[in-house]
Order: sequence, then C-alpha cells, then structure tokens
Amino acid sequence: MFKLIRYLKGYRPQTVIAPIFKFIEAFFELIIPLIVAAIVDVGIKNGNTSYVLKAGAVMVALGAAGLIFSLLCQYLAAVSSSGYGTNLREAMFKHINSLSFAELDKIGSSSLLTRITSDVNQTQQAVAMFIRLITRVPFIVIGSAVMAFMINWQLALIFVGGAIVISVILFCIMRFTIPSYKKVQSRLDDVGELTEENLTGARVVRAFSKQDEEKEDFDAATDKLTKVSEAVGKLSALLNPLTYVVINACIIAVIALGGYKVYDGALTQGNLIALVNYLSQILLALIVFANLIVTFTKASASASRINEVFALSPSVRETADKTVAADENAPEAEFESVCFSYNADRLSLKNVSLKIPRGSTLGIIGATGSGKTTLVNLIPRFYDVTSGNVKYRGTNVKEYPFKQLREEIGIVAQKTGLFSGTIRENMQMGDESITDETIVEALKTAQAYDFVSALPDFLNAPVAAGGKNFSGGQRQRLTIARALAKKPSLLILDDSSSALDTLTDKRLRSALKQSEGLTTIIVSQRCGSIKDADNIIVLDDGEDVGQGTHSQLYDDCEVYREICQSQGVGKGGGK
Repeated sequence: MFKLIRYLKGYRPQTVIAPIFKFIEAFFELIIPLIVAAIVDVGIKNGNTSYVLKAGAVMVALGAAGLIFSLLCQYLAAVSSSGYGTNLREAMFKHINSLSFAELDKIGSSSLLTRITSDVNQTQQAVAMFIRLITRVPFIVIGSAVMAFMINWQLALIFVGGAIVISVILFCIMRFTIPSYKKVQSRLDDVGELTEENLTGARVVRAFSKQDEEKEDFDAATDKLTKVSEAVGKLSALLNPLTYVVINACIIAVIALGGYKVYDGALTQGNLIALVNYLSQILLALIVFANLIVTFTKASASASRINEVFALSPSVRETADKTVAADENAPEAEFESVCFSYNADRLSLKNVSLKIPRGSTLGIIGATGSGKTTLVNLIPRFYDVTSGNVKYRGTNVKEYPFKQLREEIGIVAQKTGLFSGTIRENMQMGDESITDETIVEALKTAQAYDFVSALPDFLNAPVAAGGKNFSGGQRQRLTIARALAKKPSLLILDDSSSALDTLTDKRLRSALKQSEGLTTIIVSQRCGSIKDADNIIVLDDGEDVGQGTHSQLYDDCEVYREICQSQGVGKGGGK
C-alpha cells in the first residue's frame, strides 16, 4: 500500500485537513463522559436541575459540532480517495499500454481488467477509511485510557489488559487472512476470464450446443471463489464477536470492582459511569479498528497485485527519439537470420531470412502454429527478435521511434478490432485529419464501399463495440479500409480475408495491386489468397521451407504442394 501512496498527489491538502477535523470530533467525544459524570455527581446528586440543563446543552452543542467536523472529514476523505483512485487507474492504464505483447500475454487481459477495477476499488476504499480513522481510532483509544487512568488507575489497568488481548486476536487473524484475500482476487481473475471467453465466443458455444458445459465450468469457478471467500469471511467474522467478548468482559470487571470502590467511597457514581463510557468508546473504536484491519488486509492483497503490474517493464523498449531517414534503395522490409522464442524452451522462428522489395506483394503460408503471425509482428516491433535483425527500409526497426515506424505500417490483425462510435471515427483512428475523400477511396479499395454507402447515415453510421452490428466479412473489410485510410507504405494483412468470399477476396487483392507504391504482406492459410503474390514464403514449425512464386513452390516445395492439393489448387492456380 505504501508504494501506492504517491497517487494521492494533488489531494494532499484534503488528506491532511480531513484527519484534523476527525481529531477535533474525537476530542469533543472524549469530553462528553466527564460532563455526564458531573451531571450525575453534581446535578442529579444535589437535585440541581439548572446545572443538569446547562450541562446537557453543552453536551448537545459538542455533539452538533462533532457532527459538523465529522461530515467535513467524510467529504474531504471522499474527494481525496476518489482522486487517488482516478490517479491510480490512469497510471495503471498508461503503464499497461506501455507494455509489449509479451507482458500482456503473461498476465492476461481478464486479470488486468480485475486489477484495474476491483483491486483499485479495494485500495481506494482503504485510503478513504485510513483518512477518516487514522487520527480518530488511536486518539480515542489512547485518550480514553488516559482519562480512565486519571479517574482510577487500578480500574484502568483492565483497559490495558483488554487492549493487549484484542491486539493478539487482530494479529492472529491478519496472519491468516492476508494470503487468503490474494486467493480471492486470483479466483476472481478466473471467473472474469471464463466470463470473457463465454461472451466473446457466444456464437461458437451455441453452435456446438455447449451452453450446459460452459455453465458447469462457470459454476465450478464461482464455487471455488465462494469457498475461498467463505473461508476468509469466517476468519474475518471472528473479529467483531471476539472483540465484543473481551470488551464486555472488561466492562463487567470495571462495574464489579468499581461497585466496591463506590461502596467504599473511593470512587463516585459519576466517575464509574465515566469509566464505563470510556470503555465503551474504546470498544467502538476497536471494533472500527477491526473492520479497518479487514479492509486493509483486502487492500494489501490488492495493492500487491497492482504492484505486480507496475513491476513489469516492457521487454520492447523505445530507444530512438529521432526520425529515421529511409534508404530509398533498400527493401521495404528485411529479415536477417531471425530467431524468435516466446519462452526459453522452444523457438517459434528459426533462422528466417527474407527480403521484401518495395511495391511488391509477399504471401506467407503455413500450417497453424507455424509462425506466420509471429513473423509479421516483428516488423512493427510488437515483439523483439531473440537473435538476428529485422530491418525496415534499410534500418533496424530498433532504431525507429515507435510512432514513426507504426505510422508507416498498416496492420490488419486476425481478430477484427472495431470500436464503438461511427464509421468515420473508426476510419480516422490512424489520423484524425483524414478526409472523407480518403476514407471513401480506402473503402472502395477494401471492397467495403458498396455496403457502407447503402447505410442511411453513410460515414456517420454507428458502429457497435467490436463491430457486432456488421457481419464478419463486413468487419474485415472495414478494418482493411481503416488501415488503408492512413496511407501506409507497408500493409500487413494477417489472415484478414478469411471471412470474405472468393470473388470479393480476388477483387480486394486486385485493388491492392493497383495501389501505387504500396507493399503488401498477406498472411493466409488459403493458397488462393496468396498464389498471385510476387513472392511466397512457406513456414513449417517456424522454419523457412521454401520461397518463390506459386508455380516454383508447387514444383520444389513439398509442404506448399500438399497445402495446395488439400485445397484443390493446381499449379496453374485454378481448381
């Protein structure tokens, strides 16, 4: 938690002033038992009604003033904790976006979502309670004990003994609950991941009639979460009853022993009432403290998970800060003996060398898991090579600023990523200054103009989150158009025409061929999508097993020939 205190920056005045207000309210609360004692020993004992009324008025005034200061503290604490939560979320979001794909793959999107929402909320709640109670609880406990010692030190020793017992109880419970709360948040990650998978894959689940199995998996995950939550809840629930038992035992002891002292004249009735009041105040303060401990235990577990995210540093770092001048005579992209591994156990790419001339079209084909997507992800530096070099226009990609490199490359990923808004807003993701004329040109090239122009609002037509209001083929064409709209020098189509029919795919490839100066990389598992490429590279388990044109590979590369034959594509390119 202490590592995250820096996110209170900008709200320090509220953080400092709020506890002062709470301190004043606690001070008033400590005075009231003395007034009660005076009412009993002076007013009631002597039948002085006027004194009772005046003292009662003072009590009411102190209570009203305490309420006002308490409300001010609550307001400032709310402002401060909300600001802290906002700062922390912004910092987490910024840090997550600075991470490379390797770190994002390591933690997982569902876990990151839980950490930036649930975990941050836990720490925010802890900050609010800390600000409100950091001065009040210790001041009430210590102040009440001091006042009790001033009244009668022998009876006050009972307070000390009770406080020690309660401290031991708190320590024991905290020792077991902190690790358990980490398990709770981890189980929450699992539930979030299952929910995400079920929602994003709803059509697949229904297509295979797997609703019951998915429900069983979800129930199993929630049962595990419930069991862990119940276990830690039972431990935490022991705090209040155990605290009540100890404090009430102390009250009984004070009343029993104090009664004898009142009988002997060593203690007045008012002072005995004051002692019981101070003991009650300690009781309430310690109960609040117990709940504060529970909150901080949860927050500590959440803070640990948040710090795990901040502890991650991007494996792909931006080291360049100057614009790189392109070598006009160099290929568009070049791979020199490239090896890459997601982990130390296995290479996903093995000594791949490849040149992609400017204005040419490269086709990449291979079985699932052969390294096709991995290869193209090295060009925009989503990952860094394990060994070898990747060059863009004659310069190692590591020497490019991210912004320059990725502005010049248009990428259409396997999974379409449209965002809620309008078609125009999605098309302008690469550059907000992109004109409607440029968008229309990109839509025509991507074979999306026909269905977009038929929409009542045209470019202002709404796009649902994930583009769910469009078909799979329409979404793919829109994402291709979005990449083309920023006029990239290199266009990477990573299996992004899988939902297109053969005719539309052919028209798309023909339109891309006519795009002047555009270098295109087409990743596909369909021979028909890459057979007309200027060069084709065939990958098999991360290895380059063949390069050349369709007819050359059909003759010389067994892997390519088998893929073509399995799809009914002959040497001439036709079925």
